[in-house]
Amino acid sequence: MNKNQKIAQLFSPAAFIHDTEENYQAIEALIREQEIGGLTFFHSRHSAAANFEKRAEVLDVSGTFEKLIGLINRYQKAAKIPLLISIDGEYGLAMRIENTPQYPFAISLGALKNDAEKWVKEVGYRMGLDMKRSGIHLNLSPCADVNTNPDNPVIGYRSFGNNPEKVSKLAFAAYSGMKKAGIGSCLKHFPGHGDTATDSHLGLPILHKTKAELEREELLPFQMGIDQGVELIMVGHLAVPALTGGKNIPASVSRELITDLLKGEMGFKGLVISDALNMKAVATLYTEPGELEWQAFQAGNDILCFSDHAKEGIEKIAQNASDSEVDAIFEKVMGLKTRLGAVETQPIAVPTFDWESHSQLQKGLAANYVSVISGELNPTQLQNLAAAGKLGYREFFSTSPSIFSQELGLSFGSIQEAEQVILAVFVPSHKPLNQFGMEQSVLDEIQTLAKSKPCILVHFGNPLALKHLGKLSDFEAVICAYQGFTETQVQAAVVLNGK
Repeated sequence: MNKNQKIAQLFSPAAFIHDTEENYQAIEALIREQEIGGLTFFHSRHSAAANFEKRAEVLDVSGTFEKLIGLINRYQKAAKIPLLISIDGEYGLAMRIENTPQYPFAISLGALKNDAEKWVKEVGYRMGLDMKRSGIHLNLSPCADVNTNPDNPVIGYRSFGNNPEKVSKLAFAAYSGMKKAGIGSCLKHFPGHGDTATDSHLGLPILHKTKAELEREELLPFQMGIDQGVELIMVGHLAVPALTGGKNIPASVSRELITDLLKGEMGFKGLVISDALNMKAVATLYTEPGELEWQAFQAGNDILCFSDHAKEGIEKIAQNASDSEVDAIFEKVMGLKTRLGAVETQPIAVPTFDWESHSQLQKGLAANYVSVISGELNPTQLQNLAAAGKLGYREFFSTSPSIFSQELGLSFGSIQEAEQVILAVFVPSHKPLNQFGMEQSVLDEIQTLAKSKPCILVHFGNPLALKHLGKLSDFEAVICAYQGFTETQVQAAVVLNGK
């Protein structure tokens, strides 16, 4: 292989499942002509990361999974060296593909009360099996970010929590589960995106902390992962001036951060993957096509994700990098492809999912994380009030009646005459934009009710949204279910009934 062909193995541009035939053919041409090493699949251009906030939360697109399998087979057929297929599926294939198994968000798994590491490893394993059967080799997850900023616009529900030790253990457990399934995974977003106030899809976050502070929080999960043999780490697009001589340079193109700190000081011997190179935090830094790719390469990235300029990037790296540098990284990438079974790729059929087994796992998880987080419940009193027609019920942001209301099995009277009211809130969005999708008028209504009558709040959604519902002490009790899954709705009813 010549130098350009070796460099091409580092590239993993975006491939969109829902796209035009013209764009599918353009990817095939890129595979044939540039001989790129991999592809990273996304749902559609409309929902690509940098545009995510502009779209509706739910896209009505059918046949996504079948299309994905067809495209993987089609693109692999076009490749001389089989492609390394990646996807960003932090909570499973469902993060990108409709009608596939969805697992709890990291924030929900962070609330597990018993045997958390064991459960999280099992979730990683199941996710990994789903992907392995689908022709995917690498899942660009989990987040090892410590979410110490509750107003973080981009991490939030994607983090296991705000405790560095817990995040370290659970991120490694998720990584280990995927590895057990034969899937590659990576800790991200080095050096830690949890305490930022800017979304790096849209701008450059700057983290103003000393190196000692960073070592206690942000860097800890990565160091613990390195010490336990993690093979892949993704570097984020955030600036940490304390680690780069005061410069506001994104970590993803900083040699000080990747080569000197991560590979040198912290002892990481595996592969470094760049975060998506189309993100606004870096995409606007270099106007000449290919320059960003070269900067990412020379900083120490081994795999370049979501490059919009693969051809120019390959040429620019070939001009500037030595043969020995290229050979070393090429060997690392080919070693990864071999370990993950990518070099023996065969055409795959559309797999089926064991939905019953998935539901059983969800039930076990829900029983472990659905909790009373404030106040106390009195199930006997609820039963008596219901029998007397003095128990009220309202649900918000849902398609009424919910599974939860049916599972409660209680009779409800009018709110006006009720002596106690159950308020079920189905948070519309897991992202903080526009108060997690909750209208202010509805939030005002909930807060007014909580102050006028004894209310029990049952919160189905991201717990970071609770701050918009008023003080927790305004409610008699608060049950946090974390997700709106059928299994969590059933479990919340079990908790409320005191079973």
